[in-house]
Order: sequence, then structure tokens, then C-alpha cells
Amino acid sequence: MPRFYIPQPLAIGQLVNLPEALAHHIQVLRLAEGDIVTLFNGDGGEYSATLGRVEKRSAGVEIKAHHPREVELPFAVTLAQALPEGTKMDWIIEKAIELGVSGFQPLAAQRCVVRLSAERAEKKMAHWQGIIESASEQSGRNRLAQLAPLQEYKQWITQQDLHRRIILTPRAEQSLADWARHQAPQAVTLVIGPEGGLSDAEEEAAIRHGALPLAMGPRILRTETAALAAVSALSAAWGGM
Repeated sequence: MPRFYIPQPLAIGQLVNLPEALAHHIQVLRLAEGDIVTLFNGDGGEYSATLGRVEKRSAGVEIKAHHPREVELPFAVTLAQALPEGTKMDWIIEKAIELGVSGFQPLAAQRCVVRLSAERAEKKMAHWQGIIESASEQSGRNRLAQLAPLQEYKQWITQQDLHRRIILTPRAEQSLADWARHQAPQAVTLVIGPEGGLSDAEEEAAIRHGALPLAMGPRILRTETAALAAVSALSAAWGGM
């Protein structure tokens, strides 16, 4: 059944006018009056709705039922990802949403090749938010992951965090998988460096501010692989796969 994200309050019996872009998508899918679709607004659960009018630039639905369905991980995981090259961040966010990540913190680290002006950062944030929404539609998630504003690594690492921070580094003596096997499920923030990794000074700063250094194994992983492998390892140990 087609699933669509609608950023507004929803209720049984409500008549909803769909945004123009969504109406166009419905036409592309060749949906017609009387077809059933699923709507969600990111607050939890989903709604069954029946298509009413379907026009060239508009469409309407009537909400018929609410379903308290959730597919979230049994623990919260935030991905603090240093900006990678090109479109890798798009791919990381999309796949991380599929794996259940509940938060993203983009970081500008010392070895990041990509440098964003304030204007470009704002456009990127809007683009990444769109990826979160579309990936949530595709993967069946009814809650949207939170996207935090881009921050400089050296400033962000000094801030207090309610989640345990884990910095992934090949220099760590203990692996993430081994650590997770001996821990109860808990909220964590995974800190991932860019191509070339975090600098020694950045790793030392993280550890100095309480981050736990853990390794992903004997092989060196690319930045876009490390994040997803780490989330998968935690899910395998704590449930949610």
C-alpha cells in the first residue's frame, strides 16, 4: 500500500487536501478515486485513508482509521557523521533511516573535504530532511529521525550529551560488537570521521570529553560503510533487526 508523509495533524474522519507534489506522485503511481493509501505525520502510528478526487495538481483523501504501528529500534541511536565527499551523505542518511537511526548530527571535521557556507548548509539541510522523509515512507517507519544543524566538530564534542558517545577508531583495543554483547540496550551516539578519519587531536578530544573508543574490527572501513556497519552490529546485539 502506498505510504505518504504528511506534516500536519491527522485524525479519523478528517478530509485532507494533499500537497501539489504529492498529488503529482499519486498520478505517477496511477492511483484513482477509491484507492486506499497510508498516511503518517511522524508523531507515531499511521492512518488508512481513501482517495477522493484526483486532479492534475490536487488530490484529497478521507482518513478512515488509525493504526498504532511502530517499527522503531528498542534503543535510540544518533549518527554524528563528519561530512563525506560528494553525495555519500545522501546515501548514508537513506540507509541509516532504513536501519532505524533516530537522529543525525552532521559535523565539519578537520579532514572534511567538503566545506559548506551558511547558504549551502541550509540547502543541504533541506535536502537531507527530504531524504529522511522519503526513506521513512519507503521503510515503513512512522516516526521521523531528528536532523540537527551542522556543527563544527571541535565545538560539538565539548557539549554534554545525554546519550553515551562512542567514537569509532581502528586504534581502539575493544570492538563495538564485543562491547555491545556485555551491555544492556541503551541510547548511544556513534561518532564517525570523514575520509581519512578523525585526526589524532580530534580523537583525543572526544575521549577527553567522555567518548568511548571502539573499533569495527581488523579491517579499515570507508566512512559510509562504518556508520551502517556499526548500527547493524548494535541491532544484532540488542535487537531490532
